[in-house]
Amino acid sequence: MISQLEKEITFRYLKTRKKNGFINVISIFSFIGISLGVAVLIVVMSVMNGFRSELIDKIIGFNAHVVVSSYSGNYNEKEINNTNLHIISNKVLVTNNSEGILLSNSNASGALFRGYNFSDFDKLSVINNNKFKGDKNLSKKGISIGKELSLDLNLNIGDKITILSPKGIETLIGMIPKQEVYEIRSIFSSGLYEFDRNVAFLNINDLENLFETDAPTRSLEIYLNEPENIEASKEIIQSIFDGNFIYTWADMNQSLFSALKVERNVMFIILSLIIIVAAFNIISGLTILVTNKTRDIAILKSIGVTNYSIKKIFFFVGLLIGTFATFFGIILGIFVSVNIEKLREFLSNAFNIKLFPEEIYFLSNLPSEISFESIAIIAFCSIIISTIVSIYPAVKASNLDTIKSLKYE
Repeated sequence: MISQLEKEITFRYLKTRKKNGFINVISIFSFIGISLGVAVLIVVMSVMNGFRSELIDKIIGFNAHVVVSSYSGNYNEKEINNTNLHIISNKVLVTNNSEGILLSNSNASGALFRGYNFSDFDKLSVINNNKFKGDKNLSKKGISIGKELSLDLNLNIGDKITILSPKGIETLIGMIPKQEVYEIRSIFSSGLYEFDRNVAFLNINDLENLFETDAPTRSLEIYLNEPENIEASKEIIQSIFDGNFIYTWADMNQSLFSALKVERNVMFIILSLIIIVAAFNIISGLTILVTNKTRDIAILKSIGVTNYSIKKIFFFVGLLIGTFATFFGIILGIFVSVNIEKLREFLSNAFNIKLFPEEIYFLSNLPSEISFESIAIIAFCSIIISTIVSIYPAVKASNLDTIKSLKYE
């Protein structure tokens, strides 16, 4: 592979010497550029992976995994109690929903109202997390609102709130909106700003009376044991509820996750350019090194060192710079990824700014999920780029004319 002589000369050329200071500056900048490029790529990919996983967890935790909508609104017991359905799911809930306006003493806000049976409300994941406050029983004339909505309307548990329905009531003075007063029984927090700001829960009978909806608008919410295995589960559910409209959490958020995937791929391509630019500095450094070592190359050739050995020496100089820089970048990238939330908090406190506000990014912290598959791909690409850019200077060194080189020294 590489002889002892080739190894010694390779490492000698890697060492810093004062008269070759400019060469070493280029090598150092190449090393730093590749390291930072690899580290930034790992951090960005980890944050993007973490953001996607956290978003999926939040969506799965708040929404049904599969929703079955019947054109008639009727679901027979045979379908709901199907053995295959209970193998893949852990609960099936009947629900209905509508849109209306919430009115407090001084504020108003639009909201999506979701209705559940009295016995089903406490089966929701968002109700059973440690951020839930209040009564888990959704009794008559009671309402559960999100944390952000309670803050916007300046309301707390026990307060009264008016719900305005788009359905009208005929009176002597004309049509007026239907409205009823409810008591806030609980406040939930899903961790997703949009949900906590725009969703409220009612008893399903209250909802259908207020908004004048009925059985045909009801849906079934199915919660799976393995929500990640959504496509296979959807096929089973489709075979059970044949003729009904079925959509999954992935279908409902398809555009969001498609956008995240495109953004992730674009970021990978853009940040890869950092590595490519830094790697091209290796060409500059090695080309100058070859020019500077012309006499050494000529002497090596005169004592019998082959062109192939000369080529290997300069090739391994470039490859080692790229490889060491890549592994240093991996270590740096993993370290930053693991501590990214601490870094965010430090920068927020140091500069008194709010980095990644949850009302925009849906999340209260900056998630990070390290993918060793992504790290392997990044490392492979970085080393391949370093390998490619090391070829030209190595070939140039091996093709030097020994006689001319010694003549002009």
